[in-house]
Amino acid sequence: MGLMRGIVFTGGEGPRPGLCRRLLAAGDSPGNGRSAGPPVLVAAADSGLEAAEAAGLRPDWVLGDMDSLGDLSRLDAYPRERVLRYPAEKDYTDTELALRLLREKGCGEIWLIGGGGGRLDHLLAVRSLFERDLRPSRWITGAEDVRCVDSPAEFWWDGFPGAPVSVFPLGAGPWKAESAGLKWPLAGLPWDRGFFGLSNAAENGSFRLKAERGRFLVILPLEV
Repeated sequence: MGLMRGIVFTGGEGPRPGLCRRLLAAGDSPGNGRSAGPPVLVAAADSGLEAAEAAGLRPDWVLGDMDSLGDLSRLDAYPRERVLRYPAEKDYTDTELALRLLREKGCGEIWLIGGGGGRLDHLLAVRSLFERDLRPSRWITGAEDVRCVDSPAEFWWDGFPGAPVSVFPLGAGPWKAESAGLKWPLAGLPWDRGFFGLSNAAENGSFRLKAERGRFLVILPLEV
């Protein structure tokens, strides 16, 4: 798997520009003066360009059918070979195309920024991306910080006391997980398709989740 991190900005609700910059800086992600962390590539899917520019970023690629980009003249600021235009009627969404592009460019870890709110079918489509081999590892909306934890792996989070934590199984299973710091421990739960752990809580503000078998989607509040 590649060592680079990819960032996909997509349409829909995402973090406010100032918060977005702080999140990316905390993750050793792109920005002026970045000197640490893995190399980063940024792709803007359609109107995700507006969000990327609002956060002070200049994407490496802009792609999509551009049907939701309010001002097409924004594209003039980018080299023609870095603007990939697609027809409106196509087999893949703009977000899928951006994920594919970043993986082809060598990104082993990909974050998705935006895509919150709006139409339910669009939300479900993004959620379905986590079922695939080509999937994001993190999804940041306007209110949620969503993580994909694939076994064998441990995930640590430091937030605030009582923070809500929801966990859903992904993929084909089987699933097995344990935790520390959650009000209701995950060990021994009968994970299966359709099962979930909704509205758990990080009692003291920090918790650990260990995915022993299978893949899990962890939904956390986006700290402001």
